[in-house]
Amino acid sequence: MTKNYIPNWLKQRVFLTPSRVALYAEDTSLSFSELYEKVIDKCKRLTMIQLQQESYVGVLINNTKEAVIVLHSLQQLGLTAVLLNHRLTPVEMAFQISDIGMNTILYDKEFESKMNEIRKLIPQIRMISFDNIDQQSPANTFIPKERFELDTTCSIMYTSGTTGKPKGVQQTYGNHWWSAMGSVLNLGLTEKDEWLCAVPLFHISGYSILMRSVLYGMPIRLYKKFDEKKVNQDILAGRGTIMSVVSSMLHRLIDDLDSVQYPDSFRCMLLGGGPAPKPLLEDCLELNIPVYQTYGMTETASQIVTLPPEYSITKLGSAGKPLFPCEIEIWSEGKKLSPHEEGEIVVRGKNVTRGYFNREKANNENFSDDWFLTGDIGFVDEDGFLFVKDRRSDLIISGGENIYPAEIEEALLGHPFVKEAGVTGIESDRWGQIPIAFVVVSEEVEAEELMAYSGNRLARYKVPHRIYFVDSLPRNASNKLLRRELRKWIDK
Repeated sequence: MTKNYIPNWLKQRVFLTPSRVALYAEDTSLSFSELYEKVIDKCKRLTMIQLQQESYVGVLINNTKEAVIVLHSLQQLGLTAVLLNHRLTPVEMAFQISDIGMNTILYDKEFESKMNEIRKLIPQIRMISFDNIDQQSPANTFIPKERFELDTTCSIMYTSGTTGKPKGVQQTYGNHWWSAMGSVLNLGLTEKDEWLCAVPLFHISGYSILMRSVLYGMPIRLYKKFDEKKVNQDILAGRGTIMSVVSSMLHRLIDDLDSVQYPDSFRCMLLGGGPAPKPLLEDCLELNIPVYQTYGMTETASQIVTLPPEYSITKLGSAGKPLFPCEIEIWSEGKKLSPHEEGEIVVRGKNVTRGYFNREKANNENFSDDWFLTGDIGFVDEDGFLFVKDRRSDLIISGGENIYPAEIEEALLGHPFVKEAGVTGIESDRWGQIPIAFVVVSEEVEAEELMAYSGNRLARYKVPHRIYFVDSLPRNASNKLLRRELRKWIDK
C-alpha cells in the first residue's frame, strides 16, 4: 500500500517565509524561523530524557508561547500528543491517561498541584514540567523529520461518551491538513490575516488554529485566557482579522463593545459550539460583526460545515454548506432523506477521524463505510444549507464544552443515597446551556451535599447547577431513561 506524505510543515514554512511573524504571545513575537529554532532546541532537550522512545505523550497546557513550542516539538519528534483538558478533575484525567497507556506527561508548572493528585492515582507515571525540560542539557544534534505521513496519528483528544466513559479521538496529519485546506477554500486568505486565539489549545478549536498558522504562513495572536476587553481593544486597533468563538464569548464581546463597531479590517467571527440563538445573530448584524456560523466537532478536526460569507443574512441560523473537500447527508435508518426532512447528520471527508482509540464497538456504531454518524439531528434545505436542530440528542454544550449527561449521572450514582439520576440541559443566557439533575434517593440528603460530591469527581463546568428530588424518573418500556422528558418537567 502506497503511503501518502507531506513535507514537514514547520520546516517547509521556515524555508518559504522565515521572517513572517508566527506568534504574538505574552507581549512578545516570534517569526517562523525563531519559532523553529526554539522547537529544535526543545527537541534536543527532550531527546536527553529519551522521550523519542515513547509513542503517546500527555500534555497539560495553557495558551502560552511555551505550549506552542512543545506541541510543535512533539510533531518534530514523531510522537502523538494526547491533549489533556486542565479543567477536568484528577480522577477524570487519570482515566484518560490509563486508557491510552501513556508513560509521560509534559505539563505547565501552573498545574503542579493537579499533577501531584494524579501521581497519587497513577504512581508510575513520569511527569516532567516545562521548567525541568529547559534545565536539561541539549543533545548535540537533532535531525527533524523531512516529511509527515498523512495517515499517522498526530494528536488525540478525548470527547465525552454517551456511556459515561470518554473516547480518544485520533486525529491524523492528514485530518489536520484537510481541515486547514477546507477552511481556507471557504474563508479565503489575505496577506494581512491574523487569527486571534482565545480558545484552548487543548481543544480542536485551538489546536487547529495552530496548524493553520503554519500551513497558511499566518500569525496567531494568542491569549492565555479569554478577556473580552483585551480582545476588543486589539480588534478595534486593527490587530486581528479572524477569531474563533462560542456563543458565551460572543455575548461578552458584544456587551463590552457598547454599540461600538469593529473596523472593516476584521472580516470573520467564526462561531461554533452549537446552534446560536437567533437574537445573538441579529445583534451581530446590527453591530456589523461578520459572524459565520460553523458546525464541527473533535471527530472532524474542527469545522466541517461553515456558512459562506455571502449567505450570512439570507440564510440566518444555518450552519452553512460542507467545506469544499467534505460531504454531508441526512439519514434515517440508513437511508438518505430529502430536503427539510429531519434526521441524523452524517459526514464524510479526509478531515474525519480514522476512529476512536481502542474502541472497536464505538467505531462499528459510528462509522458506515466512509460516513461518520454524528448522532446530531438536523436537515438541509432545498439549496443544501444545513440547519442543526439538536446536538447529539442529549449532549449539553456549556460555554463551548461538551457535556454528556451520562458522565454526571454516573458521578451522582456513586453517592450511597442516590438510587437513580437523570441529567439534562437547560438554556442559559451566559453559557448557552447548563446541566441540571433529577435524583431519586433512598435517604434524605441535601442538594448541596450532592453537588459537592459530584464536584469532587467532575470538572466544575459539569457539576449540576440545580438538583431536583423526585419519586421516579421517566422511562420507556425498555426501562431506558427519557432525558427529554426531564426538560418538560422544568417548564411545568
